[in-house]
Amino acid sequence: MSVPVRDASTVVLVRDNEHGLEVFLQRRVKAMAFAAGMTVYPGGGVDASDRTAPTGVDPWVGPAPSWWAEQFGTDTPTARALVLAAVRETFEECGILLAGPDEHAVVADTAAYAAGRRAVESREIAFSEFLADTGLSVRADLLRPAARWITPEGETTRRYDTRFFLAVVPTGQRADDATSEAVDAGWFRPADALADLRTRARTMMPPTWSTLADLAEHDTVADAFAASYRLDPVQPVLVRDGEHRRVEFPGAERYYAAFA
Repeated sequence: MSVPVRDASTVVLVRDNEHGLEVFLQRRVKAMAFAAGMTVYPGGGVDASDRTAPTGVDPWVGPAPSWWAEQFGTDTPTARALVLAAVRETFEECGILLAGPDEHAVVADTAAYAAGRRAVESREIAFSEFLADTGLSVRADLLRPAARWITPEGETTRRYDTRFFLAVVPTGQRADDATSEAVDAGWFRPADALADLRTRARTMMPPTWSTLADLAEHDTVADAFAASYRLDPVQPVLVRDGEHRRVEFPGAERYYAAFA
């Protein structure tokens, strides 16, 4: 049976520190239906509420949804939902809120929004309602497109068309691990995270590995944001060999070499 493909958003959070560029990673709980136990970035599927058209003034700052649609090869309503999902999931999963009262300001301390975060995560209120209640606007200008990966055909549980966004943590905000979806989380140099893959300390899927490999080539956030990224969709091909299976995609040789 063909598994339907859902739209999803993933946010690669980065920051500068004395050791160079770092990226925020989470290890998902083993009970998750998708990517159980894997090391991932914050993110998830687009919700129906992300697609709900706003009433009144749209709380949005930065490139218009039509621009995002062009970058990610989709229609404008879906592009808007993808950006909204990216900001929502990041807020839910690690407390980083890419929003502000206007185009000149970003939330500096999310502690005051803890109750709203819990309400959004538990689906008591839609994220758009949270924004309206707090007078905040999505800061789409803090995001930039970084990649697009589609779960291969043959996957029997869930498939996603995932757009990857790059974002720097706003000044004053701190990412945490206060989510039921992860057993641990923290900041890593990309090279160190890739080394953990080689030693089996962590496991990660090709999209995570690929974006980490790209980031490992940059010393600072500015360098990472200035780089060019491949936005053509990458859909690995699932190859079965008896009881074993592997995926083929551009760069697969380097990925599997990491386990050697």
